[in-house]
Amino acid sequence: MVPLIAFIGWHNSGKTTLARQVVIHLRAKGYTVAVIKSTKESGIAFDRPGSDTFRYQEAGACGVALVAPDQLIVQRRPLVESAASLPQLANLLFPEVDLVVAEGFKHASVLKIEVRRDPLAPLLRDQVTGVIAVAADPPLAGDNCFHLDQVREIAELIERRLLLPRTRS
Repeated sequence: MVPLIAFIGWHNSGKTTLARQVVIHLRAKGYTVAVIKSTKESGIAFDRPGSDTFRYQEAGACGVALVAPDQLIVQRRPLVESAASLPQLANLLFPEVDLVVAEGFKHASVLKIEVRRDPLAPLLRDQVTGVIAVAADPPLAGDNCFHLDQVREIAELIERRLLLPRTRS
């Protein structure tokens, strides 16, 4: 199984900013890192009307992949009867990477880092399982509690928990 860590938090808590900075830090250390992002938004434009991939979608294809020199886009409609868990999805899409960073997926059965800006918002670590750290502004007291700008320390926690025990090529 590919190691996986999810960044969770309330809307506008800084999840994307922190996760992106952690990816940059881990990439600089030589790790291969992929990202799976979850959103509640619907109707996000990812295809231009009239393009071949759009036409395949219109034709009812349950999935379309586009391979280009600079990217691979995989688009697939969820099939209720075969809905994959986040770890299954990570292994299916990115089996070759050292780590998959997920954003969102509060209720997935994976390790998580809670990201928070609003000190009055309820702590997610009290509501979901798997939270191994909290990055907040202002920071909370306790073990594995970080300020939002402690990217290096957060990346090192991830490295200790998920990457160092693995043999890297």
